[in-house]
Amino acid sequence: MGSDAITNSYKGQGKKRKLLEKIPKEVDEFFKANCCIGSYIIFPNKRINGKATINQARGFGVTGRKIDDRFDLTLECIRLFYLGKESPLYETLSRYKNFFDLFDDFNGYINFFLLQDLVDEDGNIKFYLPFDDFKTDPSFSDTDIDKYLLYKDRVIAFVKLRNKRIENTPN
Repeated sequence: MGSDAITNSYKGQGKKRKLLEKIPKEVDEFFKANCCIGSYIIFPNKRINGKATINQARGFGVTGRKIDDRFDLTLECIRLFYLGKESPLYETLSRYKNFFDLFDDFNGYINFFLLQDLVDEDGNIKFYLPFDDFKTDPSFSDTDIDKYLLYKDRVIAFVKLRNKRIENTPN
């Protein structure tokens, strides 16, 4: 197992450099807000048959730029996996079926990892940004300042709520 950041300010990512240079204070604030336990999760980190791990697939373009290291989109893939439905990460998640079986179902996964604040009462994902079923690139363009700031605010709000859940969970 290995830890993986489930928040991403994209600070230092060259492809988003032009956008992030326009709002350095906000990017730094976002980066600092992600330096806490609520910003991390564990995934299996052993490669199977030389193929990408979950962390690699969601973050390094293995998914055809459909995830862009966003955890809300990753969690949607996990939700769909438990339903037996295709997603950009389906093949990767399938390699780690034994891991996901530990939680019985999506609700078990959500409860184990204290992710309740990223799903609604019906078990659907509360996406950080509008979602179109993986049809468009979820990345930010050089002019997407408002989109990035909305993403930032929603991620930080989720992390704060998750940190509270972690703090209030009995040992």
